[in-house]
Amino acid sequence: MVLHVAVKADGSVEQIKVLHSSGHKILDDAAVRIVRLAAPFSPFPNEIRKETDILDITRTWQFLRSGRLNSQ
Repeated sequence: MVLHVAVKADGSVEQIKVLHSSGHKILDDAAVRIVRLAAPFSPFPNEIRKETDILDITRTWQFLRSGRLNSQ
């Protein structure tokens, strides 16, 4: 699955989107929940805040049979 996360300068999550589903709603929902539980993230350093309001992160997630998560 491919997940897009928009993080605001204060470290809070503005938006989470599943761009490409895993084909299993329970896994898609789990990935979104993992991001929500990890938030808030560290605020952007002042140097980055000068030029960046929102950081867009797009990652590929893969839940493995071993119960592990692989993120690229």
